[in-house]
Amino acid sequence: MSRWSAWTTATPCLVAAKRAFLSAQQCHEDGQTKHPKHRRRTPRVEASLANFILARSPKHIKHPETQPIAAMSASFTLNTGAKIPAVGLGTWQSDPGQVATAVENALKSGYRHIDAAFVYGNENEVGDGIRKAIEGGVCKREDIFVTSKLWCTYHRTPEACLDEGLKRLGLDYIDLYLMHWPVPMNPNGNHPMFPKHEDGSRDLDMKEWNHIKTWKEMEKLLKTGKTRAIGVSNYSVKFLEELLPHCEVMPAANQIENHPYCPQQDIVDLCKSKGILVEAYSPLGSTGSPLFQEEGVQEVAKKHNVGPGTILISYQALTPGAVNKGQCALPKSVTPSRIEENLKTVKLDSSDMDALEGIHKKKGITRFVYPAFGVNLGFPDKQ
Repeated sequence: MSRWSAWTTATPCLVAAKRAFLSAQQCHEDGQTKHPKHRRRTPRVEASLANFILARSPKHIKHPETQPIAAMSASFTLNTGAKIPAVGLGTWQSDPGQVATAVENALKSGYRHIDAAFVYGNENEVGDGIRKAIEGGVCKREDIFVTSKLWCTYHRTPEACLDEGLKRLGLDYIDLYLMHWPVPMNPNGNHPMFPKHEDGSRDLDMKEWNHIKTWKEMEKLLKTGKTRAIGVSNYSVKFLEELLPHCEVMPAANQIENHPYCPQQDIVDLCKSKGILVEAYSPLGSTGSPLFQEEGVQEVAKKHNVGPGTILISYQALTPGAVNKGQCALPKSVTPSRIEENLKTVKLDSSDMDALEGIHKKKGITRFVYPAFGVNLGFPDKQ
């Protein structure tokens, strides 16, 4: 719905107001036939039209609060002082050959936050999408918040992994670099990404190395200018409490699986108490997730006259005047319509949040992402 169509359908007097304004505008344009560019309604004229109509709107009219609003302007402030958009495009499990177009479409739709990772194997496509959007005049590099992640086989050499990622992305720097998992793996094993022992167990590098040493190496990256902030991912309370006493630089963010099946309130509370932003990956659940069909999600979606995906994004992302988790949401899609839809939110209230939070209380915790590392990651539901 356009900016003024909702208003003009509210009452006939608004229609008359709009017509009067447009008539006056046309008279002005007709007097400037020597300058065809003035025939087009400019953003300034559109803004004047909006103000004209709003000024004449009856005070008792309530514009529908359930109309989805674009979340592109909402952002959080990291503990570094940098702004990070509340909704970003996730690129995990995106099919090869579709990622560049998805990223370009996302930026055209208003996204300014792209989440990538070395292990996803598609950073070159992510970079292509960013480059095409910049070359097409959609945005500038400084307008985009780009995240990437350190993979487990590079825990001893994070700068090498970052350099390779920057090369693939075609960028000089990224905005946030995360330790993907607090699990060092053998950098000289039988596979560059997923080394295994002969018995099939994961080949770890945890006898003489650990995630704390990795973090100390990541802190050095800030001096290189290749990343502007560092953080962690998939950290439980157990691992974060191990790390924090050794930090010269506090993690800017902790990216975790988060949705009504798996709210992880213990680590969320710890992060917030330390000024660490929580980012929610898989906010819609897994691919083909039954979360969309949950009664609580369906009821709230029906109440707001939107799809379940919009509700699950709204559950996370910052929306002015709403009740939500206050976390970044990173939905993944390569479908243009869904990419655009995932950028929209509605204002949830406390009863909506109660319905969504009640899902895991009735059904128990369901975690979709739990790699077979052979390590106790400290998640209470996996003990």
